[in-house]
Amino acid sequence: MEKVFLLFGASGKLGREAVDYFLNCQYDYYYFFSRKKLNLPATEKSCENIIVEDLTEEQNIIEAFDKIRVSKDSYYYLFDTIGAYWGGKRIEETPYEEWKKMFDINLNSSFLVGKEFMKLAALSRGGSICFTSAYTAASNEPGIAAYGASKSALNYFVKTLAEEGKSINLSANAIAPYILDTESNRQWIDDKNKLIPLRELCVVVENIFQSRKIFTGNIIFFSETLKNP
Repeated sequence: MEKVFLLFGASGKLGREAVDYFLNCQYDYYYFFSRKKLNLPATEKSCENIIVEDLTEEQNIIEAFDKIRVSKDSYYYLFDTIGAYWGGKRIEETPYEEWKKMFDINLNSSFLVGKEFMKLAALSRGGSICFTSAYTAASNEPGIAAYGASKSALNYFVKTLAEEGKSINLSANAIAPYILDTESNRQWIDDKNKLIPLRELCVVVENIFQSRKIFTGNIIFFSETLKNP
């Protein structure tokens, strides 16, 4: 059985970390989807970089999946790192355009990716998909209604996808970190234990993929890292 790895959002912070990490995992072929051309590390692995301009446009997603080689002897693994944050305003101060933008990026793009991935899984030996949600979806915080609501809706979508995917050997899960450990986030956060290392998230996603037969419909929350002993 051929193992094929798909990564959406490969040019983002988490996406770039995922490229480096998963190229060292045991997959037979790689598809990296990004908004701009990647400078891929030197590797003997077989991989393609596919440019996708706007993941909120359905036709763009359809065309991206059309470039994937489909085989009945292949099993597909997809890590979707797409997401965006907007906050700092109360509900009555939130522009409707920002509200819609959060749902377009955090929910609608995931719906489109998940929809096409279901079709791919049905034509092959199956698939396992992991989305990127947020810890905020599990807690109500003032000032981030648009962001939190879009991620909470994503969680419901993931659980539904997991149920509907059982008949085609498809598992679906999501990771939900609090604050990603990036250079920009380190500049404003005081408690560094609140930062979730990108590499650790990739490790968790790989473990999810390896446990695909028994692990589906789960949202894994990450609130903080433990202090070093």
